[in-house]
Amino acid sequence: MSAKTEPRSGAPATWRVRMVMLAFITLAVTVVWITNNLLTQRFTESTRNRAEVRLALYSGNLLSELQRNSVVPLLLSRDPALIGALTSADFSQSSQRLISYREEIGAASFKLLDIDGRTVAATDRSELGTIFRTEPFFVEALRSNDTVFTTAQKQTGAFEFAYSRRVQDNGRLIGVVVVTVDLQKFEFSWAGFSDAVMVTDSEGRIILSTESRWRGLTETEALAARSAPSAIQRAVRATADWTAIPADAYVLGEAVMRQEARIGFQGWRMTSFTTYAGVRERVNGVIALEIMGFAILLALAFFFVSRRATTRLRFSMRESAELRQLNAALQREIAERERAERHLEVAEQTLQQSSKLAALGEMSAAVSHELNQPLAAMKTYLAGAKLLLQRKRPDEALSSFQRIDDLIERMGAITRQLKSYARKGGEAFEALDVKTCVSAALAMMEPQLRRRNIAIVRNIPREPVMVEADRVRLEQVLINLLRNALDATKTVAKPEIVITVSTGDTVVISVRDNGSGIEDLERLFEPFYTTKAPGDGVGLGLAISSGIVNDLGGRLTARNGREGGAVFEVRLPALGRKMEAAE
Repeated sequence: MSAKTEPRSGAPATWRVRMVMLAFITLAVTVVWITNNLLTQRFTESTRNRAEVRLALYSGNLLSELQRNSVVPLLLSRDPALIGALTSADFSQSSQRLISYREEIGAASFKLLDIDGRTVAATDRSELGTIFRTEPFFVEALRSNDTVFTTAQKQTGAFEFAYSRRVQDNGRLIGVVVVTVDLQKFEFSWAGFSDAVMVTDSEGRIILSTESRWRGLTETEALAARSAPSAIQRAVRATADWTAIPADAYVLGEAVMRQEARIGFQGWRMTSFTTYAGVRERVNGVIALEIMGFAILLALAFFFVSRRATTRLRFSMRESAELRQLNAALQREIAERERAERHLEVAEQTLQQSSKLAALGEMSAAVSHELNQPLAAMKTYLAGAKLLLQRKRPDEALSSFQRIDDLIERMGAITRQLKSYARKGGEAFEALDVKTCVSAALAMMEPQLRRRNIAIVRNIPREPVMVEADRVRLEQVLINLLRNALDATKTVAKPEIVITVSTGDTVVISVRDNGSGIEDLERLFEPFYTTKAPGDGVGLGLAISSGIVNDLGGRLTARNGREGGAVFEVRLPALGRKMEAAE
């Protein structure tokens, strides 16, 4: 009788367990569903409120910056010092005065233009002499008696915002003052948040944006070019009517909140796009806690229902298998590391031998390159001396022989220098005049320059320009730069080389040519890099020159000139500045 009733008592127990599990799952789904709806509405509303507050703060800061800079042109146009400078054409102190004003006011930059639109004073001294006759800020300022505001898109895509005002003296127009407003700093601050922000002018053109590709486009064009943050064009259509958005529209990743505000300046408007990612994360965080709680309760239920012994056995078997796999992997890794160490020893020996061969090759190439110029000069002087002896002019021939003797001495100095190249010693340093080194380098290159009929322009001050350097090595650098300029102007109808020496905190020796310029500035000072034909050069001149200038405590730089050609600049510490630094 008892055997027959056991199954009957077990069946209701199993049924009750199933019913309890079904009720538990139903309760969990209901709680998660209700929580999702309530928290979605609450967090969506709070996200929209924060977006509105941020938009109001952004527009207020932007308007404050514009208003703060709007009065600056009026003050500068009445500055007696600037008016006097435009009247007397003495602008020696004008740029420094504008720089002091910029530090006090905090604007991006100031420019003072004369009646022809030429920059006569600026906080950015590189703009001095630039002509802005056709720029909107200059043209509009001439047409109006008040301060005008202009926007212009630069080649980089960013917009330049400027206030400008005409400067008058007793009713006579004498110039224009321009104040550039730095609004790009707001783009950087807006980029710190997850919102996509843009500012449009009265024509609907985007002038400020956290996305650089949007500048200069309309909102429709910008969204077609690149959406923010994802599928934003569909999201804007989905959120055009806020009341029609379902509470969980963001689940599909399409909805984006669009906020718009007027700035109150020339019809400008600010628009922000805020995703619902933050809402989803906060809701998911709460739901995850709820699911975790239900999962823990469910796990406890299964824990008590299932058999403890089976769980322990399966865990032990799984752990043993993992340990065996880890042991096998460890053995394989040990064997691989032993093979790698053997290969590394062989590679180190090969690398040492290759380094020795490379050093020998580079040294021999350097010797050949540096001796090539004196040898060419000696050949020219020998031909001249032979011709002078044939014409029975021995005194002048002796002068050529003296120059050949000087060249032999220079070749000896170069070989001694290259022999001790690795030591980079400074025992030959002396106080010398840069003008003397320039004259010596020109004298060395005189036959080649005269043969090519190259115009040499010297902009050298009359007073001595003193530095502490190695005379031979500095002259070697200048000869290399002149040789490069000579090669760069082979295809120019009227070749010209301009040598400029300026002094201040540093002494700058500039060698500029009117050749074709430099194609690859990044690789210019690499050893063995050259654009010359085979046999004309090995690509070591600039690399050696850069190393010499670095040893002298200076820097060798190169750039392309604004009007074409290449410009090489040797910057060395002035002798007086170097002594003060040492003290």
